[in-house]
Amino acid sequence: MVDLYNNTYQRFTERVLAEVRAEAFGKDIGQNSWITAEEMLTLIQPLHLNSNSVVLEVACGSGGPAMFVAESTGCKIHGVDSNENAIETARNLSSQIQFKVADANQALPFDSNTFDAIYCMDAVNHLTNRLQILREWYRLLKRGGRFLYTDPIVITGPLTNDEMNRRSSIGFFWFVPQGMNGKWIEEAGLRFVQRKDVTSAASNIAKRWHDARAKRQKDLESVEGKERFEGLQSFLDVVHRLYSEKRLSRFAYLGEKI
Repeated sequence: MVDLYNNTYQRFTERVLAEVRAEAFGKDIGQNSWITAEEMLTLIQPLHLNSNSVVLEVACGSGGPAMFVAESTGCKIHGVDSNENAIETARNLSSQIQFKVADANQALPFDSNTFDAIYCMDAVNHLTNRLQILREWYRLLKRGGRFLYTDPIVITGPLTNDEMNRRSSIGFFWFVPQGMNGKWIEEAGLRFVQRKDVTSAASNIAKRWHDARAKRQKDLESVEGKERFEGLQSFLDVVHRLYSEKRLSRFAYLGEKI
């Protein structure tokens, strides 16, 4: 297992990690997935966020993207993540957003019909029961509320066991075939609005992330250690290859509570 999250959240403010984020993503909003600031704004546009919106970010990480969305739309955001280091970092970054340690696999500590929108970027694949999670989102959403999530682990071609092992080397992963997300959305009582292919963007990020790290190998090895550095490079290499060959895909799913 390669530690991507704990070490990154603990050392979030390290200069070399900030340099890598800036080179990989362009605008550094503290992201630790496959999303750029520009793509974030494009994907959340159908959620129709404004100053009256109350929003939940599931798997908010270190809080940077939540801050970016709040500043860009004026909405009020609550962020949850199971990683205590991530939430500690998020709380240090902003006192205006409500960040909580919470396991999104379980019932979340909010009343029913609380949120106008829910979003989860490149993290739903780490959660264990997607149908149960979507039913919880149904409970939390107001009538007419919308949700958006990206699933970067949709199988769209043949994969070897080595490729799957390297792709999932950073933690628990749920690989799913095409069609399952739409099926689960509808079984949860939600309306499936749209699916958008956002694979190529993630392929480009993986390549830039890998190359930005390679240029700073010595500095990163002093922060991460040689074994972790090599493990993450292998991870990013296989992500780029599988996405560029469209054998593994990333899709954005939009739906609503009717």
